Amino acid sequence: MHVFSIAQSEESCSPWYNFFHMSKVMVKSTYQKSPFREYFNILSDADKGSRDSKEYGSMLILSLVEEIGEMARAYLAEHGRKKTNIAAQNDETYQQELGDILVSILRFARVKNINLHDRIMYSLTKIKGRQENPKV
Repeated sequence: MHVFSIAQSEESCSPWYNFFHMSKVMVKSTYQKSPFREYFNILSDADKGSRDSKEYGSMLILSLVEEIGEMARAYLAEHGRKKTNIAAQNDETYQQELGDILVSILRFARVKNINLHDRIMYSLTKIKGRQENPKV
């Protein structure tokens, strides 16, 4: 995680400007301990021996899809059309399932050497582009 000091200007009042231009106006950067290192260490132990198999990526994708389904089920049990589904209500909450989804994403990214920061910035740039140039 980085802590940044940012030079402020009238132009930099926009949250999007601040987000996308931090690195350009960065004055100093101080590194702090990130919890992601700990997460990756735990996942490294969990994936030991199976990370390099060709099937492992497919297995992780299926795990992610399963977790998304479980979160949807839990959410719908609490807020949606299936409020009478007692079995789903007794399982994990959708907030807990969201944690499972994040771990599945971290695990897949780690195994496939995907830079999540780059992928997140790419997606945020797409969102910004859609806001600035909406489809008519």
